[in-house]
Amino acid sequence: MKEKNFPNNNNLYSLDELTKEVNQIIENLEKEKNLENAVEDYQKLIKLNKIIEKKFQANLKNISSEAKAKIDKIIKRS
Repeated sequence: MKEKNFPNNNNLYSLDELTKEVNQIIENLEKEKNLENAVEDYQKLIKLNKIIEKKFQANLKNISSEAKAKIDKIIKRS
């Protein structure tokens, strides 16, 4: 598996890229027989999950603020 270090700046990677990496790790973990060898992959999976969660929260916040702005604009027209 190619090694990617995902920095704290999660804007560098798209959700698709992060999801592909997570899926690859999950496939590797499913094949792994020795759990001691899988600890590093589990830790990376947790880190990626946190990054994805933050991206979703940021997207939700942006969508909410855009929707609020559009609603306010419609209300002002009335």
